[in-house]
Amino acid sequence: MLNIILIGAPGSGKGTQSELLAKKYNLLHFSTGDALRAEMHSGSALGKEIEAIITKGNLVPDAKMIALIENFFDNLPATCKGVILDGFPRTVDQAKALDEMLAKRKLNAVLIELLVEEKELINRMLFRGQTSGRADDTPEVIEQRLRVYHEQTAPVSTYYLKHGQYSAVNGMGEIEDTFRQIDRIVEYGC
Repeated sequence: MLNIILIGAPGSGKGTQSELLAKKYNLLHFSTGDALRAEMHSGSALGKEIEAIITKGNLVPDAKMIALIENFFDNLPATCKGVILDGFPRTVDQAKALDEMLAKRKLNAVLIELLVEEKELINRMLFRGQTSGRADDTPEVIEQRLRVYHEQTAPVSTYYLKHGQYSAVNGMGEIEDTFRQIDRIVEYGC
């Protein structure tokens, strides 16, 4: 089973690259952002709680995210060829919990980080905010999201590097160029 963890700062292209990988390798794409936004749009009490957190640019607490991912793995179809986790783990504690989930299922994963310069990240998110209407792609929230990323998510890369499960790609180029880099890692590095 091919399992890929795709991380990077907000606006680095995780969703776009995940969709391309899912299509090529017939993998299930699980976007925590999409799942959280769907819960917000449901109007549930949990959705309202999540919305209050996300619209300020903060991360949903680890326990809620870990439960969400555990449920995802518990409900994988038997025919699943693998998964792409887009936006999880976002903290070292989430990474440790994911390692336990995978080990319990006798699975492993490779982490690929999309590296993009901060100025480009900001430009991408501002453009996305204009075209998608996402509440978390405003200048104030973008600044907070990047601060949270550097403080809480960037250490995840070091965690996986220490465990020999880390690769990085330059996400500054065209979508196709970035995909070719990721594809080489998947083809030869997994």
